[in-house]
Amino acid sequence: MKDSNILDIPKLHFEIEAKSKEIGFTMPSDLFIGTLLKTLITSKPKSNLLELGTGIGLSLSWMIDGMDSDSKLLTIDNDPKLTEIAKSYFGNDERVEIICADGSEWIKNYNGEKFDLIFADAWPGKYSEIDEILELIKVGGFYIIDDMLAQPNWPEGHQENVNKLIEYLENRKNFNLTKLNWSTGIVIATRKY
Repeated sequence: MKDSNILDIPKLHFEIEAKSKEIGFTMPSDLFIGTLLKTLITSKPKSNLLELGTGIGLSLSWMIDGMDSDSKLLTIDNDPKLTEIAKSYFGNDERVEIICADGSEWIKNYNGEKFDLIFADAWPGKYSEIDEILELIKVGGFYIIDDMLAQPNWPEGHQENVNKLIEYLENRKNFNLTKLNWSTGIVIATRKY
């Protein structure tokens, strides 16, 4: 099996990837997390989805590709330039809402429906507001994080943040956890109760 033989790349992905290089965006999600998100989202028809850290929209393209017509996705980023670019690609999709906001504040103030899947690809919901974000996941819902293996752009001392987060998740009794030494290092947690 060759996991790099990815045949179902979203149509807009290459265009977004080119835009990413054009503007010098250095934190794009890789293809592997994209295929995983698409596959997991496909398992959740009529789902309510959340992405923390829209970036330029690469992972968003995969998530949208996995959604059915009755699902909805909320994606949040604090960079207005990036959210405007994401809106230029996905703003006409009625299932998608792209919000430019501070993720920590958004999490603290959110009081809507819980989520079937949360992809936390930003500091908020991953290294801060973790208790709050895990409470927003429905029973049977997924919590997904990436970049758990050392990355070239990590600041000094970041490995300690990662170690603390993994230990915290390992000790949560209401989640089943799988750690994948694959892609950029992925954790998938499923809420039990």
